[in-house]
Amino acid sequence: MLNGRVALITGATQGIGLATARALADEGCNLILCGRDRKRLAAAEAELCNKGIRAVAISCDVRDEKSVAAMFAKLQKSFPRIDILINSAGIANAFRSVAQLDTGEWNDVLATNLTGTFLITRAALPLMSRGGSIVNVLSMSSKRAFPNLAAYNASKFGALGFTNTLREEVRSEGIRVVAVLPGATDTPIWGTLWPEAPRHKMMRSESVAQAIVAALKLPPESTVEELDLMPTGGPL
Repeated sequence: MLNGRVALITGATQGIGLATARALADEGCNLILCGRDRKRLAAAEAELCNKGIRAVAISCDVRDEKSVAAMFAKLQKSFPRIDILINSAGIANAFRSVAQLDTGEWNDVLATNLTGTFLITRAALPLMSRGGSIVNVLSMSSKRAFPNLAAYNASKFGALGFTNTLREEVRSEGIRVVAVLPGATDTPIWGTLWPEAPRHKMMRSESVAQAIVAALKLPPESTVEELDLMPTGGPL
């Protein structure tokens, strides 16, 4: 069902983004891999091309409008359309109270998690048509606030609001918009969030990726609007 489709994935070099890229490659999707770390991008591109699909890695800073525009100018030379957009790029602030939170850190988290999702989506929409899908990888923090994570919570609450608005705007165009809200998932973001977190209790990135693929493979007359995933043991 997904064979031959073109998927753009941000945050594609690690965590849920890379796991989703691998899962989509297994389904026969051609991939555009977006990330900031050129070394990890090259490694992901080499790995995924070995799966027999076409994978193109393009360095891009989703926070920067000019960088996003440059990526789309480049990708359109290889792919005239995008069937699937996975917004998975995201960062977190370290555990700090609002009183201690640095303005620069606040701005960086909001720019990556919220503005970046907007910039990538806005640029992708002209390349998408009926039957396309947009998946925004958010967090359970999109609906549940945690102390000492003001920037991360604010970015995810905002991104869910953006996702819900986008869905209503493109519904008539036949483009599905899915909000994915994972609970604790074992990804590198915990190095910033909570280095001592009990990762053995978390979901694997591959589990989230499998759920995303399942949502994308639903018949065209149906959709999942919000996908809430939790470790079987519940919140940490």
